[in-house]
Amino acid sequence: MADPAECTIKVMCRFRPLNGSELLRGDKYIPKFQGEDNVVVGGKPYMFDRVFQSNTSQEQVYNACAQKIVKDVLEGYNGTIFAYGQTSSGKTHTMEGNLHDPDGMGIIPRIVQDIFNYIYSMDENLEFHIKVSYFEIYLDKIRDLLDVSKTNLSVHEDKNRVPYVKGCTERFVCSPEEVMDTIDEGKSNRHVAVTNMNEHSSRSHSIFLINVKQENTQTEQKLSGKLFLVDLAGSEKVSKTGAEGAVLDEAKNINKSLSALGNVISALAEGTTYVPYRDSKMTRILQDSLGGNCRTTIVICCSPSSFNEAETKTTLMFGQRAKTIKNTVCVNVELTAEQWKKKYEKEKEKNKTLRNTITWLENELNRWRNGENVPIEEQYDKEKVNAEVLALDNTVNNDKIASTPNIPGVRLTDSERDKCEAELAKLYKQLDDKDDEINQQSQLAEKLKQQMLDQEELLASSRRDHDNLQAELTRLQMENDASKEEVKEVLQALEELAVNYDQKSQEVEDKTKDFETLSEELSQKSGVLASLDSELQKLKEMSNHQKKRVTEMMSSLLKDLAEIGIAVGSNDIKQHEGSGLIDEEFTVARLYISKMKSEVKTLVKRSKQLEAAQADSNKKMDENEKELAACQLRISQHEAKIKSLTEYLQNVEHKKRQLEENVDSLNEELVKISAQEKVHAMEKENEIQTANEVKAAVEQQIQNHREAHQKQLSSLRDELETKEKLITELQDMNQKILLEQERLRVEHEKLKATDQDKSRKLHDLTVMQDRREQARQDLKGLEETVAKELQTLHNLRKLFVQDLATRVKKVHKYNNHVYSPFYSLINPKGAYSDIYDAEMSLKSIKARKFPLRAEGERNLGKKPRGDPSSSGLTTYKWMLKSLYVHI
Repeated sequence: MADPAECTIKVMCRFRPLNGSELLRGDKYIPKFQGEDNVVVGGKPYMFDRVFQSNTSQEQVYNACAQKIVKDVLEGYNGTIFAYGQTSSGKTHTMEGNLHDPDGMGIIPRIVQDIFNYIYSMDENLEFHIKVSYFEIYLDKIRDLLDVSKTNLSVHEDKNRVPYVKGCTERFVCSPEEVMDTIDEGKSNRHVAVTNMNEHSSRSHSIFLINVKQENTQTEQKLSGKLFLVDLAGSEKVSKTGAEGAVLDEAKNINKSLSALGNVISALAEGTTYVPYRDSKMTRILQDSLGGNCRTTIVICCSPSSFNEAETKTTLMFGQRAKTIKNTVCVNVELTAEQWKKKYEKEKEKNKTLRNTITWLENELNRWRNGENVPIEEQYDKEKVNAEVLALDNTVNNDKIASTPNIPGVRLTDSERDKCEAELAKLYKQLDDKDDEINQQSQLAEKLKQQMLDQEELLASSRRDHDNLQAELTRLQMENDASKEEVKEVLQALEELAVNYDQKSQEVEDKTKDFETLSEELSQKSGVLASLDSELQKLKEMSNHQKKRVTEMMSSLLKDLAEIGIAVGSNDIKQHEGSGLIDEEFTVARLYISKMKSEVKTLVKRSKQLEAAQADSNKKMDENEKELAACQLRISQHEAKIKSLTEYLQNVEHKKRQLEENVDSLNEELVKISAQEKVHAMEKENEIQTANEVKAAVEQQIQNHREAHQKQLSSLRDELETKEKLITELQDMNQKILLEQERLRVEHEKLKATDQDKSRKLHDLTVMQDRREQARQDLKGLEETVAKELQTLHNLRKLFVQDLATRVKKVHKYNNHVYSPFYSLINPKGAYSDIYDAEMSLKSIKARKFPLRAEGERNLGKKPRGDPSSSGLTTYKWMLKSLYVHI
């Protein structure tokens, strides 16, 4: 690098015009401009390198702020331009503007175009390599805008202790168009949001980095320059922006990082020894731009509205503080071998001069110690030596310069001279050794200093990690305790579930037994019902037989009556001639009917008993079905609950194992970190032995932790295996219950089918019983009708017999009284032969058909058979007519 030189940060101030909402609100235009470098706000003047009024064009802003930096970057210097101000003050408009509008372009597109224009106009022997990077700081995390998958990049330092973003995408570009395409791509990935003050409010700090390296192909000289183009997000007041939710969180982080930037500016302006660059990633990246090796220009953007007067004053004060900061800039050059050689010769001559000075001072010191009074002209002349050293610094190209200053001589003897020369050679040798040792110690000190800084950073990081791990460990312990409580609740729920499961199993067994009992009863009832069916069938056959017999008897009765009517010669007595036989047959019919009545009553009684038994069976079966359905529902619920609890238990155990492993690893890391901290502290104090003992103790502690966690892990695994066995047993028991339930369901289906069959048969029996009852009613009516007819016939028979007996007696008496004198005159036997034949025929009919009437006819005496006379025939006809009329 070339010799460093100091330069202050340039601060430019730009005021935007009043926007539409401010004009509608009637806000006042508060800034008053006094020249090109002075502005008055609220009665207080503020001085800057340049102040831009509201009507300043983009080109004017660029020419004043950024045009000179392009040349500096191409000459090997670092440059930074960033815009600062409140939200909606015009920062993005200043830095970017309209990227593709020649008049509306901001600083970034114009500076890109100028870089390539300068390159095109420079010497052809210069070879350029240009790389660009584009990233944003969003929620205090560095996010690559050219590769959105890189969301949390870290900041590191190179060998020259210059911060850089590690892992950020770098693209080689060859033309302004490629750069603009890269900017468009990155801008599309940047976070923006709508607020009450800005429709396109930037929610992150964006940094566009241009890295330019050049090499002279003839002289092999290499220069490099970096240009940071930063568009900061604006500070916000929530009361004005109306930020909510995620936008509010973004505003908090934006204000936090801007506050860190303000603290850095204040510390640099006040000249404090400690500058808090590490408070924010943005200030860490811009560390070289603020107080380092960089030419920096800050554009503070302000609002002219009276509504934002307080924020405008704060921004102006920030710019004034930043204007006092001085950067030390130098050219980033890589020396060639010849330049390194010349520099080495220069440093070597300086070293010789300093050695001579040391020798002079040692001689002077020895003379003073020996009591000599050294004259003023022989004393060390600091100004003279410094002038010689400065002359050496200014004569880089001289081949050789004087090795010793003009020291006044001292007269010495030869022995003293030899002794002095030997002593001098010895001192020179010691001096060379000391120089080598000093160089080694300096290198070692620098290395140790670097290591110490690294260790301090590592220690701070370890402490932060330790705090985070401790917090994580506390959280994990709390989660572990909560998990234990949950596991305990799960186990308690499983125990309750097992108890309920046993109870339900016992209930299922009881219901199964009741079901088997009911099945046996139903089988018995089915047997009884089958026997009743057979008896009913027999009764039906008997009833049919009786009906057939009654029909035959009725037809026979009617036939006999018809024969009687034919025998007597008249059809009017058809229904009265067979009364005796009908009486006997109906007596038998009454006996059968009474027997059928008793059997029908018995069947009806048994049918009612069977119906009642079947109703009870159906009721019990319905209850059993309901209980079985309830049991099935409970079993399914228990299965689902067991399944969910099992899965939950497995998840809990898995989480528990992970937490235990995390706790073990965290404990080990914690112990290792503690050990490293102790070892580092002991290394600083050179207590290696104590560190080894502590290390051994820590290793023993780690081993104890491992053993304890291993034991705890094994016990937990045993407990988990026990719980898994219990779950397996419960699952087996549940499977058995499912099989038993399936068997009960099949039996229930069979019983249901049997019950339906029995119900169908019972319905058939009921229909048959109704038919039998109808037949019985019909038979009863027929019986009553037959009984009435029989009674009528019986009464008629009695009347007929009585009347016939009376008439026969009268005829007999009359014949004996009137016709007895004539019997001897007429053929006594032949006169009564017809009457006798008629009487015998009548008796035979009575004896065959009406045996009960034979008593009334026994009073008729036998008459002599013979040919009746005309009077006898007349009398006989008259008697028959009288008999027929009476009948």
